[in-house]
Amino acid sequence: MASRIIPVDPFDLVVFGGTGDLARRKILPALFRRYCAGQMQDGTRIIGAARAEYDTEGYRAFVHDELVEFAGPAAQDTDQVAGFLDILDYVAIDADGELGWSELSQMLSEERVRAFYFSVGPELFGGLAERLHRHGMAHGESRIVVEKPFGHDQATARRLNETLAEHFEEVQIYRIDHYLGKETVQNLMAIRFGNMLFEPLWNSQYVDHIQITVAETVGVAGRGEYYDNAGAMRDMVQNHLMQLLCLIAMEPPSKFDPDALRDEKLKVIRALDPAGQDDIVLGQYRADATRPGYHEDVGDPDSTTESFAALRLQISNWRWAGTPIYVRTGKRLRARKSEIAVVFKETPHSIFGPEAGRHRNILTIRLQPNEGIDLDMTIKEPGPGGMRLVDVPLDMTFAKALGPDAEDVPDAYERLIMDVIRGNQTLFMRDDEVEAAWAWIDPAIVECNKRGQPPLPYDAGSSGPEEALALMHRDGRRWREIKP
Repeated sequence: MASRIIPVDPFDLVVFGGTGDLARRKILPALFRRYCAGQMQDGTRIIGAARAEYDTEGYRAFVHDELVEFAGPAAQDTDQVAGFLDILDYVAIDADGELGWSELSQMLSEERVRAFYFSVGPELFGGLAERLHRHGMAHGESRIVVEKPFGHDQATARRLNETLAEHFEEVQIYRIDHYLGKETVQNLMAIRFGNMLFEPLWNSQYVDHIQITVAETVGVAGRGEYYDNAGAMRDMVQNHLMQLLCLIAMEPPSKFDPDALRDEKLKVIRALDPAGQDDIVLGQYRADATRPGYHEDVGDPDSTTESFAALRLQISNWRWAGTPIYVRTGKRLRARKSEIAVVFKETPHSIFGPEAGRHRNILTIRLQPNEGIDLDMTIKEPGPGGMRLVDVPLDMTFAKALGPDAEDVPDAYERLIMDVIRGNQTLFMRDDEVEAAWAWIDPAIVECNKRGQPPLPYDAGSSGPEEALALMHRDGRRWREIKP
């Protein structure tokens, strides 16, 4: 059965950076698909704001071209495209000056939700918040959406939190991590807290270890300036991987409520043991016959920024003490793959003898591609000749399990933007959560810098540096394969 679409009241959404890469590829196509789904009522307005000197018709023509490229099959419906373009407006604005701010203020309606999406560099966040407040646009129904990176370390994150708090209440600030909007990530909570089957087993008594992998085949070309100042630890581990870790490891919240959920995530971060030098492997991809290496992509032959990170983590609480959690992320790897694998312990005693082999259950949550969930079960291999055991997956690939309804599942940005309009902060990070994540990652980065050596080189199309394999081998475990 298809999910029921609930329209929201008319709203104003201003996209600062409305001509930028994120707006073109993700935000505007997401809004268009929600419009096609019937979630926007008459009177809703979407206002692009950027330096480019467009008038409204020029901006609509620009958006039309981007929808054709990035919005998928829905953009073939010319009537829907025309209807969406009609709700667009544009204002040329200077985020550092006064150009366009009075014009923007006059465009907004007083008695409705107004959201401001900061799809710009983090250095502009504070100035945008201050000008919205000074020009009277920050009323009680205003919300701001802040993209990562949210600070460069704990000190800068705290200063940014303080700056935003001068102009907006915490309930008005939406720190977005698009991973939390993925259908499978939310299904992780449904699996854990909606099924009695797993919760009694979700602890160190039954779980051998957990693996979290976010692998990409692309390099950093096009993002080199930003990425070379961040690296994998700041760009991925501090936010995306930390959020996945929190959801897999947290205690059941008392209710499905924004603060109750975020309180439990915060406890996980604060229970993480410090990571030592032996717990972290950093790498940097090198050129091959057809693709440039990291140094070429960022234009700096001496860069020591990591494009790969693998870590061994421990959570010191009653549920997870003694259960290692391995996380890894990297650019230019063998395949695009994001997954969480909960690897259960082997049976304490096998009645089938050593010839049956070693078997264990693994719950795999696939985030991308082919979103879905597998549970590896041990069964008898069909046929005569004795008891031969084999592991087979119970597969719930969304596209197979849900059929045509799977095609209607909103992508992460669609879901998160509409949550902003509804005022639902469940899938967004709180200020203390962000600062706690930085408080853990900053010392880990310091430990890496103490080595005084550059990241380990690895071949494009590989699984990362060999030393990352050793991170698990010394514990008698192996990474799951990164394969297409």
